[in-house]
Amino acid sequence: MFTGIVEELGTLLRRDELRDAARLVVHAPLCSTDAVPGASIAVNGVCLTVVEIDGDAAAFSADVMAETLHRSSLGALHAGSAVNLERAMPADGRFGGHVVQGHVDGTGRILARHLSEHWEVVRCSLPAALARYVVQKGSIAVDGVSLTVSAVSEAAPDAEGSGTAAAGDAAPQQWFEVSLIPTTLAATTLGSLPVGAVVNLEVDVLAKYVERQVQHQLHDGVGRLVAEGVR
Repeated sequence: MFTGIVEELGTLLRRDELRDAARLVVHAPLCSTDAVPGASIAVNGVCLTVVEIDGDAAAFSADVMAETLHRSSLGALHAGSAVNLERAMPADGRFGGHVVQGHVDGTGRILARHLSEHWEVVRCSLPAALARYVVQKGSIAVDGVSLTVSAVSEAAPDAEGSGTAAAGDAAPQQWFEVSLIPTTLAATTLGSLPVGAVVNLEVDVLAKYVERQVQHQLHDGVGRLVAEGVR
């Protein structure tokens, strides 16, 4: 488990292509100090398992399977890429951000950046399947960074149509915004990503648990009503 508080900006030293995976070698002077094979380190929000430690290079290696490369932004990494790093939270650690599992739910693209005097507002696209989990003032992890949603687009018509869109019309682009303070801009990759860049998204897992429980409650309630009606 992670909290979305980036500990270090690492650098991808090498990417070794395997038949159905890739091995990433990451320069991480801080995060590699106490890492051991089998330890978990989040790389741009993706929980990876350390397979080797190179103490001389202050680096660790992690294998990434093809599905993860395809479903996250890790597939676009190359030697020299900066990456957000966070070690798994110890049992007695502080919860500085929110519950982050390191299991990417989807990817988005940076749509716009608006610079203010003391912060920068970043707008990011949001996959339709994730839109219901994102709310204003809620939490979201973007490339492993715990952030508070400052704005979110209006809900799109449901899949079966709500009468507000003509048949065949494309669903409107869903998006959310986050406001980044200078520390976040300087200490994470989010300060340098250009418009169009792909980012990993992980929604608040608590929202998914609540949805699941509500679905079960509704299903059980309907079942009881049907049974009573039959009697």
